Amino acid sequence: MTLMLGKNPAKRDLRNLLMKDVLKPVVQIPMCYSFDNHHRDIPTPMFGNDKHGDCVIAGRAHQTLRFEYIEQGNILEITDEDVVTEWHKENGNTDNGLYVLDSLSRWRNDGWVIGDKNYKIKAFAQNNPHDMNEIKTTIFNNIGIGLGIAMPDSWNTEFSAGKPWVNTTLPPNPYNGHYVYVMGYDKTGLTCITWGKRQKMSWAFFTKYTDEAYAIMDDVSVKKVDEDAVNAFLENL
Repeated sequence: MTLMLGKNPAKRDLRNLLMKDVLKPVVQIPMCYSFDNHHRDIPTPMFGNDKHGDCVIAGRAHQTLRFEYIEQGNILEITDEDVVTEWHKENGNTDNGLYVLDSLSRWRNDGWVIGDKNYKIKAFAQNNPHDMNEIKTTIFNNIGIGLGIAMPDSWNTEFSAGKPWVNTTLPPNPYNGHYVYVMGYDKTGLTCITWGKRQKMSWAFFTKYTDEAYAIMDDVSVKKVDEDAVNAFLENL
């Protein structure tokens, strides 16, 4: 099976909202949590990422499925065409990858079309990949994280063998940019959705190869953080 990447190197913006500034403390974070374990009928489509380098929009689609499941109580029908159409819209109808920060801004400002409806997010906030408490709290709040990874050259070997990403002996490769949606964690690491399946990675892998991480919030999930602080930030954009 062919697997495509498609995330451009991370962009930095010192004006980004920081998750640490809006995240409400949780009295006790469980040792493990997975959105999909609590909502077992959530599918994991490929969303065209075996034919196109559309991982940034495919990750968006996986998160939108879960956003709308919370709001609507059912599974939103998102097609490969919806994903690929948005990918081409954002990359100028080329085969180029996307910058995550630019794509998130478009998602917030313009939304994206699924079927005949437009879906926007309320806000996104930059996560600190070295703060495990922040990462776990974000996921436990059912906010989820969009994760940009500069994958090592061993990524396909482990994935194709059905193994978690644990090899940290190789350096990050900026040409192996990939984007995934993270919806779970346990004591050994994180679980993301990519290439049509749930894939685990160790905490060491996550820390070494992550080059950008964003908590992405819609109107419902933004209520789980300091909503006044988020709104004040958005008003000053």
